[in-house]
Amino acid sequence: MARDDLIGGALWEEYSTEVQRRMNDPINMGEITEQDVAENEKLVIADFGAESCGDAVRLYWRIDPETDVIKESKFKSFGCGTAIASSDMMAELCMDKTVDDALKITNIDVEKALRDNPDIPAVPGQKMHCSVMAYDVIKKAASMYKGVDMESFEDEFIICECARVTQDTIMEVIKLNKLSSIEEIVDYTKAGGFCKSCVKPGGHEAKDVYLVDLLAEALEEMEAEDKSRKIIEAKGDGTFESMGLVQKIKAVEAILEEYIRPTLKADGGDVELLDIKENEGKHEVLIRYQGECMSCSMNTTTTLAGMEDMLNFKLKAPIKVIVS
Repeated sequence: MARDDLIGGALWEEYSTEVQRRMNDPINMGEITEQDVAENEKLVIADFGAESCGDAVRLYWRIDPETDVIKESKFKSFGCGTAIASSDMMAELCMDKTVDDALKITNIDVEKALRDNPDIPAVPGQKMHCSVMAYDVIKKAASMYKGVDMESFEDEFIICECARVTQDTIMEVIKLNKLSSIEEIVDYTKAGGFCKSCVKPGGHEAKDVYLVDLLAEALEEMEAEDKSRKIIEAKGDGTFESMGLVQKIKAVEAILEEYIRPTLKADGGDVELLDIKENEGKHEVLIRYQGECMSCSMNTTTTLAGMEDMLNFKLKAPIKVIVS
């Protein structure tokens, strides 16, 4: 029994029955020679090796050039049992597909095809990287057939090789859903959910960029965008009058928080925004002083005038501050 993946019986139980079967009795293992190829067909032989684990796979395609259909697909694997099972399924999935359709096969497709239960992974997470070669050797074979560089098939930077998730996708999902943890990224994108090498330094394969880096970058960008949005809302740029009440309150609150409250709090006071009303062409901002400001003699003179001037200047709108 090909159990070179085995690290105790518990781990072996994490392999699906289908994986175990193909480890021991691969259906599509073998080679295709020139003698097996008809005169009007083309033979492609592609090799790919994974530096992270030392596994390698050779993929054979017998192709009909008139239709680009892969008439026969076989493989040879030089590696662990998981690599053998994954390569066997990969070769099978290529069969009777066009080269372009074969390029759409990912390692996730291979892993899912090896599952006994649609909801239970076919291999342990730490062995998921073995099926990465499936996508890469397909890409290599297609590039040889088409006479192009294999990197031309990859127009985005892949962060998680196991789930084939790109950097742009991860950044977009983080921002769109306001994610704040690696666990949430894994849940939403599946990136980092298998071998975990892409999560942070220290995994089986070194990366240039990790999920922790992307999360930190995204959080920093979101914070900057949020601050910029608040400033734009606060400034108004002549559109304060067209804002709804909620927007107006947010705009005024942003001004108070950035320019007014720091000074008041330094002296033990504060100000609360109660409401905004329109009256005879002006926006009346109703406030209530708090703390030391409540008894300060300047709360209806200098402080009030300064607050009113700041709101008028920043929001570019006629504003009158009224103390409640």
